[in-house]
Amino acid sequence: MRTFLKDPSTKRNIPIQAIGLSLYESLPGTTAEQIGNQVVRTQWLGPESGNILLGRRALIIDEVDDSRKTLHYAISELQRDVEREVAKLPEAERDAARTKFAVFVVHNKLKEKLAELPADVPYYAGADVEDLWLDYPWESK
Repeated sequence: MRTFLKDPSTKRNIPIQAIGLSLYESLPGTTAEQIGNQVVRTQWLGPESGNILLGRRALIIDEVDDSRKTLHYAISELQRDVEREVAKLPEAERDAARTKFAVFVVHNKLKEKLAELPADVPYYAGADVEDLWLDYPWESK
């Protein structure tokens, strides 16, 4: 994606940051997985995450919106990181420095969600799908 996402004014690549979150847990003695109780960070932006996002527009992308717990966690934690940096700024600069988040998922499962997204965060889905297990090529072993 880095190759195709360019800033039209500079023709430079738009920065792409990656976080990793895990919610599913393996069932003992099988290859099956089940939804876990808590979201686990497997990769984060680091101690400067709030600074990296300050004053930007950030699109959070996930392949599937199943329970919505990981999306909720990602937005909540990233917003908290940004707000920590915003609080260090003079009052007059704070509103402009807040990050504007949006969410895009490839597949939105049509089912009751276990968490909500903030009302001011735009949400986009490539396709709404039934509540079935989806196997993506990058998860193959």
